[in-house]
Amino acid sequence: MTDTAAHTSPVRLEPWSEEDAGLLRALNAPELMEHLGGPETEEQLAGRHRRYVALSADGTGAGRMFRIRLLPEDVVVGSIGFWAQTWDGEPVYETGWTVLPGFQGRGVATAATRAVAAEARAAGTRRHLHAFPSADNTASNAVCRKAGFVLRGERGFEYPPGRPMRCNDWRLDLGQALSSHSRRPPAGQAGV
Repeated sequence: MTDTAAHTSPVRLEPWSEEDAGLLRALNAPELMEHLGGPETEEQLAGRHRRYVALSADGTGAGRMFRIRLLPEDVVVGSIGFWAQTWDGEPVYETGWTVLPGFQGRGVATAATRAVAAEARAAGTRRHLHAFPSADNTASNAVCRKAGFVLRGERGFEYPPGRPMRCNDWRLDLGQALSSHSRRPPAGQAGV
């Protein structure tokens, strides 16, 4: 990690690894899963963890999962990632994040979302990064706005599969340079 990178962002993204299973369990708390269909079973968590580890090891640009490390405290406080999918017939990246309760309201999710956008931009296989927070998830919708995403409207969505919900479709154009208020070095320059 360079000193410059450490001073420009309050977070560092680190690739998800086998050691992050405990973090995933902590992020499965009812209050954190309220907008995502509720906590997952142990079997579902094990499957999710395997998918996260595989995605982080994939070098094809399909996406990546990260743990979020808060600086200067040097403590792991959540997860974030991006992954390839098709939305409205267009190949895009989707992103999602979770921050542990004791660290919410401190700009962690916004800083991590800006950093993951830089990672998605560097992967270079998709033009847009989307986020689909529940329409009633005020905090996650605020993160999207602060991170420079553009609201495209409310949409029907299924998450988990079979559970309909209303979400907001937020999109960030990865082809545009970062604006001055969100300029951050790619996480790879900050220790990833």
